Amino acid sequence: GVTDSARYAILNANYMKARLAPHFPVVATNANNRCSHEFIMDFSDVRRETGIVEEDIAKRLQDYGFHAPTMSWPVPHSLMVEPTESEDKNELDRFCEAMISIKEEIRKIKDGTWPADNNPLKNAPHTQSEVCGSEWTYPYSREEAAFPAPWTLKRGKHWPTTARIDNALGDRKLKLRLEE
Repeated sequence: GVTDSARYAILNANYMKARLAPHFPVVATNANNRCSHEFIMDFSDVRRETGIVEEDIAKRLQDYGFHAPTMSWPVPHSLMVEPTESEDKNELDRFCEAMISIKEEIRKIKDGTWPADNNPLKNAPHTQSEVCGSEWTYPYSREEAAFPAPWTLKRGKHWPTTARIDNALGDRKLKLRLEE
């Protein structure tokens, strides 16, 4: 019942934390370096070194087929990952592989392969109309934008319906209307 569900959620979170801790700092663990049903990755160093912020990583996860984790709560400049008890190991591994791949993308920004202001993270998410359009002005390939991992082709691509927007502006100036 509920007790077993809680155990699986804790097991899943600690499994993912162990896989991702070599790549990203994990904060708020207990004395045994364990977490509860969630764990927090801190991107303060990434932000300082590259200008990549947690929102860029969250948006890039959409290109990998994931809904973003909680951003900047309860720790600023972080993502709080909370895998559910119902996720199987393959899905947990797929998320970890996406994050490790994003770490490699961050390295390319840090070493100057991609510009700090024009890269797959700053431009994410990438829509189908953008990737399939006739104009492509980015210093990375369409494949790197839309299909950053092998499974995005094999299991079917989930395409974001809109590209990057100004979230704060949208929240302040919400207008719902039907355009004809």
